[in-house]
Amino acid sequence: MTSEFIRSVALLLILLNPFLLIIYLVDLVQEMDFPLFRRILIRAGWISSGVFLFFAWVGDRVFTDLLQARFASFQVFGGIVFLLIGIQFVFSGPKALQKMRGTPEHIAGSIALPIMIGPGTVSASILAGTRLSPALSLLCIVVTMTLTIATMLLLKRLHDFVRPRNERLIERYVEVMGRVTALVVGTFAIEMIMQGIAAWLKTLQLI
Repeated sequence: MTSEFIRSVALLLILLNPFLLIIYLVDLVQEMDFPLFRRILIRAGWISSGVFLFFAWVGDRVFTDLLQARFASFQVFGGIVFLLIGIQFVFSGPKALQKMRGTPEHIAGSIALPIMIGPGTVSASILAGTRLSPALSLLCIVVTMTLTIATMLLLKRLHDFVRPRNERLIERYVEVMGRVTALVVGTFAIEMIMQGIAAWLKTLQLI
Protein backbone atom coordinates (compact mmCIF):
# COMPACT_ATOMS: atom_id res chain seq x y z
CA MET A 1 0.00 0.00 0.00
CA THR A 2 2.92 2.34 0.74
CA SER A 3 4.29 1.93 -2.78
CA GLU A 4 0.86 2.66 -4.29
CA PHE A 5 0.59 5.78 -2.15
CA ILE A 6 4.02 7.02 -3.24
CA ARG A 7 3.22 6.27 -6.89
CA SER A 8 -0.05 8.17 -6.68
CA VAL A 9 1.59 11.19 -5.03
CA ALA A 10 4.43 11.19 -7.56
CA LEU A 11 2.07 10.96 -10.54
CA LEU A 12 -0.14 13.82 -9.38
CA LEU A 13 2.88 15.94 -8.43
CA ILE A 14 4.48 15.40 -11.85
CA LEU A 15 1.27 16.38 -13.60
CA LEU A 16 0.82 19.49 -11.44
CA ASN A 17 4.51 20.40 -11.88
CA PRO A 18 5.00 23.48 -9.66
CA PHE A 19 8.03 24.56 -11.72
CA LEU A 20 5.84 24.74 -14.81
CA LEU A 21 2.97 26.38 -12.91
CA ILE A 22 5.18 29.19 -11.61
CA ILE A 23 6.19 30.12 -15.16
CA TYR A 24 2.56 29.99 -16.20
CA LEU A 25 1.69 32.41 -13.37
CA VAL A 26 4.72 34.61 -13.85
CA ASP A 27 2.66 37.76 -14.39
CA LEU A 28 1.13 37.30 -10.94
CA VAL A 29 4.53 36.50 -9.45
CA GLN A 30 5.91 39.76 -10.82
CA GLU A 31 2.97 42.01 -9.92
CA MET A 32 1.77 40.74 -6.54
CA ASP A 33 3.40 40.96 -3.14
CA PHE A 34 4.07 37.72 -1.29
CA PRO A 35 1.12 37.80 1.18
CA LEU A 36 -1.45 38.37 -1.58
CA PHE A 37 0.12 35.74 -3.85
CA ARG A 38 0.20 33.25 -0.97
CA ARG A 39 -3.45 33.89 -0.08
CA ILE A 40 -4.63 33.46 -3.68
CA LEU A 41 -2.48 30.38 -4.25
CA ILE A 42 -3.72 28.68 -1.08
CA ARG A 43 -7.31 29.42 -2.07
CA ALA A 44 -6.69 27.91 -5.51
CA GLY A 45 -5.14 24.89 -3.79
CA TRP A 46 -8.27 24.38 -1.67
CA ILE A 47 -10.49 24.56 -4.74
CA SER A 48 -8.31 22.12 -6.67
CA SER A 49 -8.04 19.73 -3.73
CA GLY A 50 -11.81 19.61 -3.39
CA VAL A 51 -12.23 18.77 -7.08
CA PHE A 52 -9.47 16.14 -6.98
CA LEU A 53 -10.97 14.53 -3.89
CA PHE A 54 -14.40 14.44 -5.52
CA PHE A 55 -13.07 12.58 -8.55
CA ALA A 56 -10.92 10.29 -6.38
CA TRP A 57 -14.01 9.16 -4.47
CA VAL A 58 -16.55 9.20 -7.29
CA GLY A 59 -14.32 8.18 -10.21
CA ASP A 60 -15.33 8.61 -13.83
CA ARG A 61 -18.93 7.69 -12.97
CA VAL A 62 -19.66 11.42 -12.80
CA PHE A 63 -19.16 11.52 -16.58
CA THR A 64 -20.93 8.31 -17.55
CA ASP A 65 -23.80 8.35 -15.04
CA LEU A 66 -24.36 12.01 -14.19
CA LEU A 67 -23.30 13.94 -17.27
CA GLN A 68 -24.09 11.14 -19.73
CA ALA A 69 -20.80 11.86 -21.47
CA ARG A 70 -17.53 10.04 -22.04
CA PHE A 71 -14.39 11.01 -20.15
CA ALA A 72 -12.74 11.15 -23.57
CA SER A 73 -14.86 14.22 -24.35
CA PHE A 74 -13.41 15.94 -21.28
CA GLN A 75 -9.92 15.08 -22.48
CA VAL A 76 -10.55 16.57 -25.93
CA PHE A 77 -12.10 19.76 -24.56
CA GLY A 78 -9.34 20.18 -21.96
CA GLY A 79 -6.74 19.70 -24.67
CA ILE A 80 -8.36 22.40 -26.81
CA VAL A 81 -8.38 24.84 -23.87
CA PHE A 82 -4.69 24.23 -23.15
CA LEU A 83 -3.86 24.50 -26.84
CA LEU A 84 -5.46 27.94 -27.07
CA ILE A 85 -3.61 29.07 -23.95
CA GLY A 86 -0.31 27.76 -25.31
CA ILE A 87 -0.81 29.56 -28.64
CA GLN A 88 -1.54 32.87 -26.88
CA PHE A 89 1.52 32.42 -24.66
CA VAL A 90 3.79 31.70 -27.64
CA PHE A 91 2.85 34.87 -29.51
CA SER A 92 2.14 37.30 -26.66
CA GLY A 93 3.99 35.98 -23.62
CA PRO A 94 2.66 36.18 -20.04
CA LYS A 95 0.58 39.30 -20.79
CA ALA A 96 -1.71 37.15 -22.93
CA LEU A 97 -2.98 35.42 -19.78
CA GLN A 98 -3.91 38.56 -17.88
CA LYS A 99 -7.16 39.02 -19.78
CA MET A 100 -8.22 35.50 -18.76
CA ARG A 101 -8.30 36.47 -15.09
CA GLY A 102 -10.52 38.83 -13.18
CA THR A 103 -9.91 40.83 -10.03
CA PRO A 104 -7.71 39.31 -7.28
CA GLU A 105 -10.67 37.84 -5.39
CA HIS A 106 -11.59 35.84 -8.50
CA ILE A 107 -8.09 34.86 -9.64
CA ALA A 108 -8.00 31.79 -7.38
CA GLY A 109 -10.70 30.13 -9.47
CA SER A 110 -8.83 30.97 -12.67
CA ILE A 111 -5.66 29.41 -11.29
CA ALA A 112 -7.51 26.28 -10.17
CA LEU A 113 -9.24 25.85 -13.52
CA PRO A 114 -7.79 25.28 -16.04
CA ILE A 115 -4.22 25.59 -14.69
CA MET A 116 -4.31 23.06 -11.85
CA ILE A 117 -7.46 21.15 -12.73
CA GLY A 118 -7.10 19.48 -16.10
CA PRO A 119 -7.63 16.13 -17.79
CA GLY A 120 -4.26 14.87 -16.59
CA THR A 121 -4.68 15.76 -12.92
CA VAL A 122 -8.31 14.62 -12.90
CA SER A 123 -7.23 11.29 -14.40
CA ALA A 124 -4.51 10.96 -11.74
CA SER A 125 -7.08 11.66 -9.03
CA ILE A 126 -9.40 8.98 -10.39
CA LEU A 127 -6.48 6.55 -10.52
CA ALA A 128 -5.52 7.39 -6.91
CA GLY A 129 -9.09 6.64 -5.87
CA THR A 130 -8.94 3.20 -7.48
CA ARG A 131 -5.53 2.38 -5.97
CA LEU A 132 -6.06 3.70 -2.45
CA SER A 133 -8.66 3.72 0.29
CA PRO A 134 -10.74 6.90 0.70
CA ALA A 135 -8.60 8.01 3.66
CA LEU A 136 -5.32 7.43 1.81
CA SER A 137 -6.59 9.11 -1.35
CA LEU A 138 -7.46 12.15 0.78
CA LEU A 139 -3.96 12.10 2.30
CA CYS A 140 -2.43 11.69 -1.17
CA ILE A 141 -4.17 14.81 -2.49
CA VAL A 142 -3.39 16.88 0.62
CA VAL A 143 0.31 15.92 0.54
CA THR A 144 0.60 16.63 -3.18
CA MET A 145 -1.11 20.01 -3.02
CA THR A 146 0.94 21.00 0.04
CA LEU A 147 4.19 20.17 -1.75
CA THR A 148 3.05 21.99 -4.89
CA ILE A 149 2.01 25.17 -3.11
CA ALA A 150 5.07 25.18 -0.83
CA THR A 151 7.37 24.84 -3.84
CA MET A 152 5.62 27.66 -5.71
CA LEU A 153 5.80 29.94 -2.66
CA LEU A 154 9.51 29.18 -2.31
CA LEU A 155 10.03 30.08 -5.97
CA LYS A 156 8.11 33.31 -5.42
CA ARG A 157 10.41 34.15 -2.50
CA LEU A 158 13.48 33.45 -4.66
CA HIS A 159 12.07 35.62 -7.44
CA ASP A 160 11.44 38.54 -5.08
CA PHE A 161 14.96 38.20 -3.65
CA VAL A 162 16.79 37.98 -6.98
CA ARG A 163 14.79 40.39 -9.13
CA PRO A 164 15.92 43.71 -7.55
CA ARG A 165 19.55 42.73 -8.21
CA ASN A 166 19.13 41.21 -11.66
CA GLU A 167 15.82 42.54 -12.94
CA ARG A 168 16.70 42.64 -16.64
CA LEU A 169 18.16 39.13 -16.52
CA ILE A 170 15.08 37.79 -14.71
CA GLU A 171 12.72 39.40 -17.19
CA ARG A 172 14.66 37.97 -20.12
CA TYR A 173 14.73 34.52 -18.52
CA VAL A 174 10.98 34.64 -17.84
CA GLU A 175 10.25 35.71 -21.41
CA VAL A 176 12.31 32.88 -22.92
CA MET A 177 11.17 30.20 -20.49
CA GLY A 178 7.56 31.35 -20.81
CA ARG A 179 7.58 30.76 -24.54
CA VAL A 180 9.37 27.42 -24.13
CA THR A 181 6.76 26.46 -21.54
CA ALA A 182 4.04 27.40 -24.00
CA LEU A 183 5.50 24.96 -26.52
CA VAL A 184 5.42 22.22 -23.89
CA VAL A 185 1.83 23.10 -22.93
CA GLY A 186 0.82 23.03 -26.59
CA THR A 187 2.48 19.65 -27.08
CA PHE A 188 0.66 18.16 -24.08
CA ALA A 189 -2.56 19.74 -25.34
CA ILE A 190 -2.26 17.95 -28.67
CA GLU A 191 -1.50 14.71 -26.82
CA MET A 192 -4.63 15.14 -24.67
CA ILE A 193 -6.74 15.67 -27.77
CA MET A 194 -5.28 12.62 -29.50
CA GLN A 195 -5.75 10.43 -26.41
CA GLY A 196 -9.34 11.60 -26.08
CA ILE A 197 -10.09 10.88 -29.73
CA ALA A 198 -8.42 7.46 -29.50
CA ALA A 199 -10.42 6.58 -26.37
CA TRP A 200 -13.64 7.79 -28.02
CA LEU A 201 -12.97 5.72 -31.14
CA LYS A 202 -12.33 2.65 -28.98
CA THR A 203 -15.75 3.01 -27.40
CA LEU A 204 -17.20 2.94 -30.90
CA GLN A 205 -15.01 -0.10 -31.68
CA LEU A 206 -13.54 1.66 -34.68
CA ILE A 207 -9.94 0.96 -33.67
